[in-house]
Amino acid sequence: MTIQVYATLKDFYKKQFEIPEHIGTIAGLREKLLELNPRATDILSICRFAVNDTFVENSYTLQPHDTISIIPPGSGG
Repeated sequence: MTIQVYATLKDFYKKQFEIPEHIGTIAGLREKLLELNPRATDILSICRFAVNDTFVENSYTLQPHDTISIIPPGSGG
């Protein structure tokens, strides 16, 4: 699966990278990302995950060919 990160997450991960092993759900992916970089704990806890351009919940079942975008909350007004 392909992972794309945005904004401050680029301080913790490459902008786009692959995870070759099968991960079952978004919750499992979040755990894997924390294994890869525990310093990202605070920001990952408030990010939204989108699969193939559609926001999904933590229980969403991932497929090996999915592209996952991880989007931190934005500031603005």
